Amino acid sequence: MYATDSPDVDPDGAAGPDGLDVFRDPASVAVVGASENPAKWGYWLARGALEGRGRRRVHLVNRGGGEVLGVRAVARLGELGEAPELVAVCVPAAQVPGVVDEALAAGARGLLVITADLEDPAALAARVAAAGARLIGPTSLGLVDTATRLQLAWGGFRPGALAVVSQSGQVGTEIAALAERSGLGISRFVSVGAQVDVTAGELLEDLTDHARTRAVALYLEGFRDAARVFAAVRALRAAGKPVLLLTVGDSEAGGRAARSHTGALTPPAEAVDAVCRAAGAVRVRTPNELVALAGYLVATHPPRGPRVAVLSDSGGQGAIAADCLSRLGLHVPSLGPESADALARLLPPGAATANPVDLAGAGERDLTVYRRTATALLRSGEADAVLLTGYFGSYAVDSPALADAERAVAEDLAADAETAGVPLLLHSMAPDGPTADALRDAGVPVFATVETATRALADALRLARSPGRAVPRVPVHPELRSASGYLAARGALAAAGVAFPALREVRDAADLAAAAAALTAPYVLKAAWLEHKTEHGGVRVGLADPAALSAAFAEMRPRLGEGRYVVEEQDVRPDVVELIVGGRHHPELGPLVVVGAGGVHAELHRDTVTECAPVDAEQALAMVRGLRCAPLLAGWRGRAPVDEKALASTVAAVSRLVAGLPRGAELEINPLRVGPDGALAVDALIVTPATHTHEHPTAGGAQ
Repeated sequence: MYATDSPDVDPDGAAGPDGLDVFRDPASVAVVGASENPAKWGYWLARGALEGRGRRRVHLVNRGGGEVLGVRAVARLGELGEAPELVAVCVPAAQVPGVVDEALAAGARGLLVITADLEDPAALAARVAAAGARLIGPTSLGLVDTATRLQLAWGGFRPGALAVVSQSGQVGTEIAALAERSGLGISRFVSVGAQVDVTAGELLEDLTDHARTRAVALYLEGFRDAARVFAAVRALRAAGKPVLLLTVGDSEAGGRAARSHTGALTPPAEAVDAVCRAAGAVRVRTPNELVALAGYLVATHPPRGPRVAVLSDSGGQGAIAADCLSRLGLHVPSLGPESADALARLLPPGAATANPVDLAGAGERDLTVYRRTATALLRSGEADAVLLTGYFGSYAVDSPALADAERAVAEDLAADAETAGVPLLLHSMAPDGPTADALRDAGVPVFATVETATRALADALRLARSPGRAVPRVPVHPELRSASGYLAARGALAAAGVAFPALREVRDAADLAAAAAALTAPYVLKAAWLEHKTEHGGVRVGLADPAALSAAFAEMRPRLGEGRYVVEEQDVRPDVVELIVGGRHHPELGPLVVVGAGGVHAELHRDTVTECAPVDAEQALAMVRGLRCAPLLAGWRGRAPVDEKALASTVAAVSRLVAGLPRGAELEINPLRVGPDGALAVDALIVTPATHTHEHPTAGGAQ
């Protein structure tokens, strides 16, 4: 099964962190529950373990003794006569505690527990820890290291460059199967199971010096170990091993209903994307996308930019490729006259040479045309990547007499791409043929569908543009531990440098008259304790004079009750754009800052950008320019552009406060009114878990 690996050489050598080396290359393995029945886990664990007998001692344990798969089995671990370093357990749940105790008594350093539905997994983990051993599982679907011939999992695993760490054994198995079919293969596979001891974060750390691994597939359904996971992701990126994260959008952490607009506008996927960008990882949507991107990254380097030249032997396939690329935000620019003329000299009259380039049958008459046209595009300086899409790769399959000629062209193409330093991708109608294999071996990624090829290219560029950044850790601001409501938010934000309109607090008619005299109309009246004032009729704007202010107060106060009311000057500046700026300390992913289209329709527009907090002014400006509504900020239909510097400064100030929020707290400005002469926050909210009860003034007044 692992004929390409030498049993006498450890290609990795180094011990893993915290005793995890036993899960890399143990000197001995025991399978408890070994079976001759291919329908049982004990069969596959025993069969896989026996594949590594040239490297380690393998023991099979079956309560009936006898022979299993031609090997003598013992009835109990205690009969082995030696301490097995790693014990794989696949017995009924009721028997697991006894087997684990027996393994620990025998001196085992590592346990892999496949069995699910244990009565008290935490107690089991405690016994393992007390013995100084480590445990993967329970509910694991196995462990594989193809470099060391360690296979304790169902099925077979082709050696390769992709490591898989998966919270779902089934999803991990699918990724491994797709990697095998794509020619990529697996370096390590770990189904983490319940993580009662060994966690996904530790297993990621253990991959940083794993020589065979060149990319990492990570599937998680929750982020309870987020700090360790993403610290390991950063270390892997620094080691040249990008991490491709697959997760679910309806996770428990992200599915909670958020009370603030900011929370509602930050779906789980967007929050995870922000943490991935900070860590230098990329999130993918499906196992197929993950394996396609991994295959690309293992084969070649990301493009330097978004320009793609499309070369096809079918006008239709070239047009479809161009549409796919454009939908993904990549560019298919028209080639300049010099490049177009050079291509025209290689192709029949009337062939399309602008981009996409259509060979118009020339490749069928002379296979070397594929190389000459592709190389012209690679060397043109007008493309950051070249996508060859269509029939190439099929000649060797459909006309074996052309196999050698097509392979020679493929090898020359790969060499030319390497010399040019520009990635070349192939979408072939024969992705499993000998030509496709030759290209993969030479560093050209090959794809079975054009959408997979274009998605992999777009994701590779996205990864290249997210090298990761250091996110400072900010201690919790003491004044924010129990703060809540508008006035608390306003005070904290104003102290951080955020501008607000002039304000007076009012409780009665005398306060109201004093506020009207001190402030400039039109006025705004607010019930300051309400979280969502508009929905409760707790805000009135456009109060033109003291009489209108008095009437509004007389209507609002009896309806909403006693509490802290405020009067502010209304912002009446022209050419103003309303945004929302805020953030939350996500219980698992940490502090996140959000900027987006604001106002009462913020949740309707859902135009937001999220990043890990804090950000500096430059990063804040990049967030703002990433909004769909960014053209409004730059000046739309003759309107003056807004003060981007003031806006970025406000976003950065908010992010610093967000970074110091207690876990689970939220802070927002909505709206932040930004005009040519600066940014003004006209409403704000802070909610902390320690103070939130209900939206009613009698719950403490300041709320």
